[in-house]
Amino acid sequence: MCYDTIVAISTPKAIGAVSIVRVSGDKALQVAKQITKKSSLVPRYATLCKLFDSNDELLDEAVVIYFQAPHSYTGEDVVEFQCHGGLIVANMVLKTVLGLDVSLAMPGEFSKRAYINGKMDLSQVQAVSNIIKAQSESAVKVLSRQISGELAEFVRQNKASLVEVLAFIEVGIDYGDEPIDDSTTRQIEDKLEVLKNSMTKLLQNSTQKDGLMQGFYISIIGKPNVGKSSFLNALLCENAVIVSNEPGTTRDTITKAIKIGDNIVHISDTAGIRQTTNDIEAKGIKMTKQTFANSDIVVAMFDNSSKLDDDDKYILNLVKNTDKIVIKILNKIDLKNKLDKDKIGNHIAMSVEKNADKFIDKLQEILTQSFDSSQLSLVSSRQIEATKKCLANIVSSQKSSSSNDMELLSFELNEALKNISSITEPYSHDQMLDVMFGEFCLGK
Repeated sequence: MCYDTIVAISTPKAIGAVSIVRVSGDKALQVAKQITKKSSLVPRYATLCKLFDSNDELLDEAVVIYFQAPHSYTGEDVVEFQCHGGLIVANMVLKTVLGLDVSLAMPGEFSKRAYINGKMDLSQVQAVSNIIKAQSESAVKVLSRQISGELAEFVRQNKASLVEVLAFIEVGIDYGDEPIDDSTTRQIEDKLEVLKNSMTKLLQNSTQKDGLMQGFYISIIGKPNVGKSSFLNALLCENAVIVSNEPGTTRDTITKAIKIGDNIVHISDTAGIRQTTNDIEAKGIKMTKQTFANSDIVVAMFDNSSKLDDDDKYILNLVKNTDKIVIKILNKIDLKNKLDKDKIGNHIAMSVEKNADKFIDKLQEILTQSFDSSQLSLVSSRQIEATKKCLANIVSSQKSSSSNDMELLSFELNEALKNISSITEPYSHDQMLDVMFGEFCLGK
C-alpha cells in the first residue's frame, strides 16, 4: 500500500484548451477541499470550482473530479483538476498542491500504484505505457484489447493447463511405486503439444507487430542520382532534402515520419550506393547499408533513363538476399527508356517528381495485408522473452516426458510456470518494477 500523496501534470506541457493536474493518495480529497474551498465533493461528479493558492489568490476556474478509492485509476483517492490549458496555469496549480505536503510523482508512479493496488496486472500496465506511444491505429486496437485483459486471460488459461499437467507429475513423483499409466501419459503429451502450439502462434503473431507499435521503418536505396531525394520530397510534399544533378549529393541518412493510411512510417533517404574513393561518400554508403539492415521495408529505386550497370546489379543482389519486404521502383518513366525492365522484376513504374500515389497505394496495401491487428499479440520485449523461455521449457518438458524423467519434467514445468506468470504477476518485484515504471512519462 502506498501512503504518500503524489501529484503531477498529466497532459503535455504545451498550449491547449485543457491541462490536467492529477493527485492520488490519502490526502487527495483534503487537498481538493483546501484549494477549492469546498466543504465536500461528490465522487465521480464534475464540479466547476474556483482554485485558490496558499495566499487565497484566485488561480483559475476549473472542473474538479473526485474519484473515491477504490474506484479510481490507482485504487486510491484521486482528484483531477482540469484547468485552462497553457504553460503557466497548470504549473501554478501544481506548485500550490506541492505546498500542501504532497510529493511530486515519479515517472510511472500512478500506474505503479494501480498495479500495487490490484487495479491492473503487468500486461495491462505495459499496454498503458505503449498506447501513449502507439504509432498506428492498429496498434491502439491491439493495446486496447490487452488493457481490457485479453493477454491476462491467455496467461491464466495456459497457467491452468501447466498446473494441471504438473499435478499429474508431482503425484507420480510422490508415489513412485505406482507409475503413471499410458492414458495419463498421453493426456500429458497432448496438453504439452497444445501449450507449445499456443505459445508458438503467439510469438509468430507478435514478431509481425513491431512496426505497429514502433512505426514502420522504410529505407530508400539505389545508386546516386536515381531520384531518391526527389522521391522523399514528393512524399513529404516539401523540399526537405537537397536535390542536385551531381551524383553523391546525399552523404548522410535523412529520416522523416509521415502517416500512410493508419500507420506512422519513418522513411529514410540514403546516400547512393556505388564504388567510390571519396572517404566522406564511403562513410555515407556504410550508413546506407546500416539503415537498410534496420528497415522493415526497403524501396529499391532504379533509373529508367540509364542502362543497368554494376551499381544497379549490386542493389538487385542486395534486395534479392534479404527477408525484408521490398518494393522496386522504376523512376523517370517520363524520359526515354534505356534500362532493361525485365532484369528488375516486379516493379512500380512512375515519375516520382510528378506523382507518388502509386507507391503510397502499394505501401498501404502491404501494411494492411501483412500486419493483422485482430490477433492476440505481445507488445514488449519483456513479454516476448518470457514467452520464448516458457516455450523452451515446454519443448524440454516434452523431451523429458518421452524419456520418462519425471523430476526433470517437473523442473521444466515449474520454470515454464514461472516464465509465463512473469507477464502478469512476476515472482520478484522491486528492481524490475523500478526499471519498468521508470520508462513512463510523468502523470501516468
